Amino acid sequence: MDASVTGADDRYASMQSHTVPFREAIFVWLRVAVLSFGGPAGQIAVMHRILVEEKRWIGEARFLHALNYCMLLPGPEAQQLATYIGWLLHRTPGGLVAGTLFVLPGFLSILALSVLYAGFRELALVQALFFGIKAAVLAVVIEAVLRIGRRALRNTGMYLIAASAFVAIFFLEVSFPLIIVAAALVGLIGSRLDPRRFVVAYDPPSAGGVAEPVLDAVLTSAGAKLGGPPRWRRSLRVAGFWATLWLLPLGVLIATLGWDHVFTQIGLFFSRLAVVTFGGAYAVLAYMAQETVQHYGWLAPGEMLDGLGMAETTPGPLIQVVQFVAFMGAYRDPGGLEPYVAGVLASLLATWVTFVPCFLWIFVGAPYVESLRGNRALGAALSAVTAAVVGVVLNLAIWFALHVLFGEVTVLRRFGITLHLPVVQTADLAAIALAAGSLVAMLRLRVGMLAVIFGSALLGAAWHLAVRT
Repeated sequence: MDASVTGADDRYASMQSHTVPFREAIFVWLRVAVLSFGGPAGQIAVMHRILVEEKRWIGEARFLHALNYCMLLPGPEAQQLATYIGWLLHRTPGGLVAGTLFVLPGFLSILALSVLYAGFRELALVQALFFGIKAAVLAVVIEAVLRIGRRALRNTGMYLIAASAFVAIFFLEVSFPLIIVAAALVGLIGSRLDPRRFVVAYDPPSAGGVAEPVLDAVLTSAGAKLGGPPRWRRSLRVAGFWATLWLLPLGVLIATLGWDHVFTQIGLFFSRLAVVTFGGAYAVLAYMAQETVQHYGWLAPGEMLDGLGMAETTPGPLIQVVQFVAFMGAYRDPGGLEPYVAGVLASLLATWVTFVPCFLWIFVGAPYVESLRGNRALGAALSAVTAAVVGVVLNLAIWFALHVLFGEVTVLRRFGITLHLPVVQTADLAAIALAAGSLVAMLRLRVGMLAVIFGSALLGAAWHLAVRT
């Protein structure tokens, strides 16, 4: 590497340690984690408010650049954004602290809820509470379709991509990863043919204050470009380290327990999920729900919504629902272990194989991404993938609606086309009323998501206990 660049990076690291104290950063990241409710949109808004507007540690342009890269990655974009910004501020230690703290509160919360759910879900009160939560979560998913659509579908081309993605996954049962790859390719081709239609311009939130952000000031004073020319040897070394951390437990499980053991299946499935979760948790939930319910049999359709309700009402990434799925799968098939012990171990395994790859993507890719700021092809791929995600999340909303609002669903397959038809006679009028009320509260009355979920839970519990018990 050029000596001048090396010297600039050294000056950057030295100045940075005095400008953004690492101990203060730890407390700030813990604050971000505890306040990170409401899915990726709410979590990203919290980070922006604290890091860009309040602390002024990072500038608007660099924040949005990091966000765009994280949205192109598989995995939870909010957690990866925290890791990326932590890396910007304090390199690898900062990324580790930011990414780990972002997950920790949600992990502990959902683990406790999973234990209670497994042990007490047959109680009438627990069933009643989750009856209302399911209806509210359905409204949350529908609101997510509209929110993502308003941002992503800016022209006819984007609408066509979204519609094609919906038809592919809902009627043709095309694999979710294939849809994402196809959308990215369409975006890359579109960036050459008609870039104005394929690069979505996101409206940047206003940054409070006029002072130069801390990170930008440090870089200006140091005369450094943060990424510098990326070094392939360094990239291979980092990739090898994190890939070993990620895959070594899977090798041990296969060698000791075999391919068919529930722990091996959990490790392999959620490892695959970690590399196909483009577009955030909502986009991949349909794929995860179909596989874990229909293929593996770890959950019933209604239980998938219960898990999503847990993730919606606790801090941290929505994809943390994976640990609930893993807990229930191992709890029901403990393989000689005590069921709760098996569930806890499966929760740890699912969390490990879900989030370790996130550190790999950031620590390997961030230096390259910093050197590619403003790349048109990446922006076009992001636009197309985000549009496809709208169609995929719409599929998720309909899939949830069929299983929440109706007791029975008929699946017909003809000539390669799949139809999901509700049995009208089994419609649950109370669930329909709660879902409609939740949707009106969120879209028309602008009630917060947590308030809607808790209110629906209480109303559902009151009705369920009064009528069904």
